Amino acid sequence: MLPLYVTSGEPAGIGPDICLSLADRVDERPIVVLADINMLRDRAKILSKNIEIIEYQQQKQSSEQAQLYVEHVPLNEDVVLGKLNPNNSAYVLEQLRRSAYYAMNGQSVGVATAPVQKSVINDAGIHFSGHTEYYQEFAGVERVVMMLATKILRVALATTHLPLRDVADAITKARLHQVIDILIHDLKTKFKIEHPHILVCGLNPHAGEGGYLGHEEIDTINPVLESYRAQGVNMSLSLPADTLFTPENLKDADAVLAMYHDQGLPVLKSQGFGEAINITLGLPFIRTSVDHGTALALAGTGEAKSSSLQVAVDLALELAQEK
Repeated sequence: MLPLYVTSGEPAGIGPDICLSLADRVDERPIVVLADINMLRDRAKILSKNIEIIEYQQQKQSSEQAQLYVEHVPLNEDVVLGKLNPNNSAYVLEQLRRSAYYAMNGQSVGVATAPVQKSVINDAGIHFSGHTEYYQEFAGVERVVMMLATKILRVALATTHLPLRDVADAITKARLHQVIDILIHDLKTKFKIEHPHILVCGLNPHAGEGGYLGHEEIDTINPVLESYRAQGVNMSLSLPADTLFTPENLKDADAVLAMYHDQGLPVLKSQGFGEAINITLGLPFIRTSVDHGTALALAGTGEAKSSSLQVAVDLALELAQEK
């Protein structure tokens, strides 16, 4: 049975800590962590975890210890907990490269990712916008969609990691068509929602207030939404974001499309931080992720919560069953 790969992310953060929690799982499908095996063993000792960490090529044996499969990715330099080291940026990117390569070449069902620190990768002189953009480029697809989900809410993004001053220019009719096509397709195929109901945030306060607070809704967003509504898609016109996320509005919605990162995600994370999942739509393979960052101060303390990674793995395995 093909494995699910899990990247351990930034080695100075909590990624290795939360990956160790996967040893407690009992799954039919192999789960394989991409990490420096010696670093993981050291982290298990620091956290006083009785885990047998073994190479994926080896067979798990009957044991009283929890067991964790690892594919060894060698660090460039030793890790100091909580201290970023640009010299280990290539190590982080090698995890991503392998996970994408295996998924693209039919050697895995997909990948779940622990957090990385974008800043230190850029400090190493490597341009890096994030996991989402990396996997998009590797897969060679024109557009992907970042969507975060809790048990009660899904929020997809029209734009992702952009400075706020660049967002309005990035929201074009062509981009919106691409994003909405992917969102509808994956809600139907991955999540088995036959007729998805989608609510859409306006870009401006009060969704532009009829043009008094901006024309993007009138000139760009609503004409695109109207074209989908004319095709029978159950989709709102642009709505004021400050009232869209009320329980009354959300009760029958399958997803919300927000125009930019910090428009929709604060609401979602306030409802389920630590239980939310990041899903990349539009890729030719499954990719889920945690909803949090590297939490450098918590590395090796035993205080890091692994719930988001557990849920990300759960969803990846669930989606794999549908393939």
